[in-house]
Amino acid sequence: MSILTIDHLGIEIGHPLVHDLSLDLEPGRIQGLAGQSGSGKTLTSLAILGLLPRTARVSGSIHFGDRDLVGLTGRRLADIRGRHISMVFQDPSSSLHPQLTVGHQLTDHMRRHLGLGRRRAVERAVELLSQVKVPEPERALRRYPHQFSGGQRQRIAIAIAIACEPEVLLADEPTTALDVTVQAGILQLLRELVDERSLAVLLVTHDLGVMSAVADDIAVMRAGRIVERADRHTLFHSPRSDYTRTLLEALPGARHGGSDA
Repeated sequence: MSILTIDHLGIEIGHPLVHDLSLDLEPGRIQGLAGQSGSGKTLTSLAILGLLPRTARVSGSIHFGDRDLVGLTGRRLADIRGRHISMVFQDPSSSLHPQLTVGHQLTDHMRRHLGLGRRRAVERAVELLSQVKVPEPERALRRYPHQFSGGQRQRIAIAIAIACEPEVLLADEPTTALDVTVQAGILQLLRELVDERSLAVLLVTHDLGVMSAVADDIAVMRAGRIVERADRHTLFHSPRSDYTRTLLEALPGARHGGSDA
């Protein structure tokens, strides 16, 4: 059953960029949104949290429960961001404050949204860093983002994103800046969090190889439109769109089928 429903979404910034897009996010499943740069996939994820430029014109609806997020502003939108719907970006430097300790950023987030006292917030911060497999979590709380590797910073960003028990997680190219080994660890972590917490995830990436590792369902975008959607197995084994086949043939080794783990 869908927890977030995008219905006939259109986005214009000077000219139309996303056209009549409809998509459902379900608890415990990773919905992939794939496509080359400029296809509109990142704009779609930003529209969910109202993070598009002020000049953007948005049509259609994005329903989270009984609330339509399109046009929602101010306090009503702030109450949803982070608490019910969170986002992980490609570059954790964009979401981690360089001059604040990791502990400050984690505990401030929870104290503001969950009303936790300082001691409980610190305890929960340690638990979260341990869950996302950041080494020495107690010590990590006292350190700054620049003191961690890129992969560890992304794990910290994920910890912050899930700190307030959101129902929906938006992941925009979360592994693109990481090497292959670190990328695999982040994807495994994402899969574990979905399974353990029954999160609904929108995974945005240009890399169908990433989709083959973790996505349950995949929608392929081209020029602002969804050209194909299917479960992972069907899309990799029996793609219907010529564009999807072109993307699959560009994968290293051109192996269709991915992982069914």
